[in-house]
Amino acid sequence: MLKEDWKVVKSIYQKGIDTGIATFQLHAPEWQTWDKSHLQIGRLVILENGIIQGWAALSPTSQREVYKGVCEVSIYIDPQAAGKGLGTLLLKKLIEESETHGIWTLQSKIFPQNTPSLALHKKLGFREVGVREKIGQRMGIWYDNILLERRSLLF
Repeated sequence: MLKEDWKVVKSIYQKGIDTGIATFQLHAPEWQTWDKSHLQIGRLVILENGIIQGWAALSPTSQREVYKGVCEVSIYIDPQAAGKGLGTLLLKKLIEESETHGIWTLQSKIFPQNTPSLALHKKLGFREVGVREKIGQRMGIWYDNILLERRSLLF
């Protein structure tokens, strides 16, 4: 993913936000804000016929040195491209990329209602750690999150 991809990436992100089951965010941020909160590695887009159809990125879970190999996954596919296996390809590549850079644990926090995302993560080796009940509000409604993690077999 390059800075010049942001307009399309942001649009896909907003479509995910608008589903109400992808994130607590209500609006996709501007590039500078997003850029500061994500690692420089693992920023990926997936193309179909030369058009960005999805993106994935990693963000740190902590600034503490001991957790430098633990990252959170963000992955979004344009709804018009859903069901084509692009999410699987993208998440596989993100896992490879993370391991290349010494990441030993990937985490995702997913709304229970987001069954496609839960299925994708479990298919690629993420396990359910637990449910974080009423962890946050979105538009005044409390939501649970399912915490999933994937430990690399390389470390």
